[in-house]
Amino acid sequence: MASLRSLFLRSQHLRPSASSHLTTAASAVVVPARPSAKFSTSRPSTSSATTTTTTTSPQKRQPPLVPQPTPFIPDVETFLTVIGRGLKQHVSKFPTWESLFSLSSQQMRDLGVEPPRTRKYLLRWRQRFRLGLYGIGGDLQHVRDGAAELRVLEIERAAANAAANETAAAAVVSLPKKMRFVVNVPPGTRVEDVVGTPAAAEHMSRVRGYKVEGLKTIVGPYAIPLKGQAGAKVTVTEGMWEDKLGRKIDGGERRRTEVRYKKRIQERRQEREKAMSQK
Repeated sequence: MASLRSLFLRSQHLRPSASSHLTTAASAVVVPARPSAKFSTSRPSTSSATTTTTTTSPQKRQPPLVPQPTPFIPDVETFLTVIGRGLKQHVSKFPTWESLFSLSSQQMRDLGVEPPRTRKYLLRWRQRFRLGLYGIGGDLQHVRDGAAELRVLEIERAAANAAANETAAAAVVSLPKKMRFVVNVPPGTRVEDVVGTPAAAEHMSRVRGYKVEGLKTIVGPYAIPLKGQAGAKVTVTEGMWEDKLGRKIDGGERRRTEVRYKKRIQERRQEREKAMSQK
């Protein structure tokens, strides 16, 4: 009996336990480690070429062009006088010729040049003067105290050699023998004393806007005939370059029908009252 018990204990000692089998199996099996997912709140960085932006400094505004005064328009007062529209009253706001052509519209507004259409009108005439687009008399070269004298220059028409063409010869014969032009000369100077001399080109200049009618009559805007002499005189006059504004007739286009209708009613009423008073 004792031998059987010892044999049984020996067999339990030699048999491996279940826990040992599990431990052995667990040690034998290698479980691969799961990769740990790393989350990042930052955006993925993208490789891009570095762009460099060069900032250029703003170009300086060019100062406005200041034209030179002309013999007919020598100062600010004369300029504002000839363009009209009451701008002569603003002479004190432009102390110099440069200020007249350099002030902006906002600066004129601050000085009190009102209303806005008056400033626009002045700016428009400033630009015309810069471009040499003068009004009548703007090309006069010989002026004294705001007045210029105009004379008639007569030039003999050159005789054409029309021997080879009888038609051309007949046309030349029908033309007047003399050509007449209006020229501006220094005050008190006669054309006869200047023609044919070296100083002719200096003392005589052609004038636009005037013509000769008849023999020696000069016609044109603001041309006043000289007493006892063949010629005319042009003087600086207020508004001689003015762009005239249109005027409304019977309330303008929008109210013309209404205004004329009311006028007809008024006329009929007056006719009825007149007829009733005569009875």
